[in-house]
Amino acid sequence: MLLLVLELVGVTAFAASGALAAVRARLDIFGVCVLGATTALGGGVLRDLLLGITPPTALTDGRYLAAALVTSLLVFRFNPGVARLRRSVLVLDAAGMGLFATGGATTALAAGGSALAACIIGMTTAIGGGVLRDVLLREIPTVLRMEIYALAALAGSVVVVAGTAAGLRPGVASVFGALLATGLRGVALRRGWNAPLAR
Repeated sequence: MLLLVLELVGVTAFAASGALAAVRARLDIFGVCVLGATTALGGGVLRDLLLGITPPTALTDGRYLAAALVTSLLVFRFNPGVARLRRSVLVLDAAGMGLFATGGATTALAAGGSALAACIIGMTTAIGGGVLRDVLLREIPTVLRMEIYALAALAGSVVVVAGTAAGLRPGVASVFGALLATGLRGVALRRGWNAPLAR
């Protein structure tokens, strides 16, 4: 139940992020819901497809889609107020990223994936929804041009893989990985850190 609650928190944060981007792009209510749901569920769907889990979990458990759609509708209705809570949304987004990265890595290991595959799938789970959001908005994905986001997700995934290899329980390794990924993202936001760019 705790894992479900944490995942739904992540879904809600990602849906709010996607819906806010849709509102800023002047999409209608359907577009806001589509973009919110895509941002919230896209990474998990990509993870399941890479691991051969069909149909994807997000499409078999209606609670995930319901959380994404309800959040998107609330953002559509109350977007000026939600926009003023941008910092809180970013904090939740960072937590969701950490949870999704470590959850993706743990799922990959449980499905028999290699250490390398688990790291990549964990990172993909965390950033996949945001990449799809930016592509739908015809933008270069944010994770490819600025911000410490994908690197934080990758670091959290590596902790899960290393911790599991060292004999830690998957749940304990996931907690450490999520804390590291969320902490890195939080510090990067606070200090304005970005990945290096070519001259």
